[in-house]
Amino acid sequence: MNVQTLPIRVYFEDTDAGGVVYHARYLHFFERARTEFLRHLHFSQQTLIRDFDLAFVVKKMDIDFILPARLDDALEVKTQITEIRGASIFFEQRLMRAEVELCKATVIIACVNLTKMKPTPLPAVIKDALLDHSSSNF
Repeated sequence: MNVQTLPIRVYFEDTDAGGVVYHARYLHFFERARTEFLRHLHFSQQTLIRDFDLAFVVKKMDIDFILPARLDDALEVKTQITEIRGASIFFEQRLMRAEVELCKATVIIACVNLTKMKPTPLPAVIKDALLDHSSSNF
């Protein structure tokens, strides 16, 4: 499946006193990349809320911190869909510095109806866009 890449710069606010990226910031980087992934398919957070009364929420995340990122690093978050189910999207994400993998995560996102606050099947138009993106060149 196709990979989308988002450039990230490490700022002072992302680091601890030693200039090393604080562990929670990796989650921010991954969230930002998934949001941009959906925006690229014309499904911004506002569009999901306004047009579909839904949101995508993290159901499960497994994260492996491999090497530290540091202040001023130029990084890339590589995001790809690995599976789509009725109300779930499975992502694999990797944070890279050049060709070096610093952190990786597998993320399960649930599609939730905001009125009922319960999982709901992915709307066909969103599922089709995700499947089309996954099988075509980005």
